Amino acid sequence: MATISQRPKLVTVFGGSGFVGRHVVQALTRRGYRVRVACRNPHTAVHVLPLGGTGQVHTMQANLRYRWSVDRAVDGADHVINLVGILYESGRQRFDAVQGFGALAVAEAARAAGVPLTQMSAIGADPHSPSAYARTKAEGEKAALETVKDAVVIRPSIIFGPEDSFFNRFASMARFSPFLPLIGGGHTRFQPVYVGDVAEVFARAVDGRLEGGAIYELGGPHVLTFRECMEEMLEIIGRKRLLVSVPWPLARLKARFLGLLPKPLLTLDQVKLLEVDNVVSEEAKAGGYTLEGLGIARHSIHAILPTYLWAYRPSGQFTMPQM
Repeated sequence: MATISQRPKLVTVFGGSGFVGRHVVQALTRRGYRVRVACRNPHTAVHVLPLGGTGQVHTMQANLRYRWSVDRAVDGADHVINLVGILYESGRQRFDAVQGFGALAVAEAARAAGVPLTQMSAIGADPHSPSAYARTKAEGEKAALETVKDAVVIRPSIIFGPEDSFFNRFASMARFSPFLPLIGGGHTRFQPVYVGDVAEVFARAVDGRLEGGAIYELGGPHVLTFRECMEEMLEIIGRKRLLVSVPWPLARLKARFLGLLPKPLLTLDQVKLLEVDNVVSEEAKAGGYTLEGLGIARHSIHAILPTYLWAYRPSGQFTMPQM
């Protein structure tokens, strides 16, 4: 009778049901790992179960604001990944609670269990930033690195891929609006990175192939301004739209009102983020803490965006965009 002498590693992924999380879970299951997806509402996360073999992926309720649920989700795991983050505050989901206190709770739970930790952050994380999002991302980094000495921190630029919240949002706006806004004139620079490349880095962290105590910055092969991102998106979906420059003072004023919506199109905090370029630093490049330094082929938006933005073309998938 055959017996299993060694069980595959169990990885707890906080926020594993989200956009990035689904790709991370898939990258882990392809390596044979077992995955525990810890999220606030497991009943809405059943879509992650088919990402692995039978029984390879399971969900568990956990809320970063409640330490006991975090400890329970980490119990028995061999590695912990924290992907939880919010783009705007809503109800009890505050930046401090989720990205500050929550990251500390996960780090302390990982330390208590004696297992490695990989923390999701973002390019632009800065304890002195005027943006609460960027400040609390920096707090999360600090909590991870000071609590678990060999923790790995991963900072991506804007992430693109199916169901992303950047290109999909503006492509959806382009279906109905005759113009698209360029906050601050559209000069802010981004280095869009493919979600599959980001997921590969997280999987390599679980493999033990990343340097502990290090911060990795992930960006794609092209640096584009906000305007160039919109032009690329419009070309792919085959729509002509007027790109209207919105000066910073007016953007801040509009954000004060739009931020009151249940799912705000723009918040004042996001305007503050857009005032700073979102690209990989020279320090990260010099240290090899990038996709290129890891030897991971970077996927271009020119190759990936057409595979899912076709849904916003006037006549569907099998038509060539007309500009």
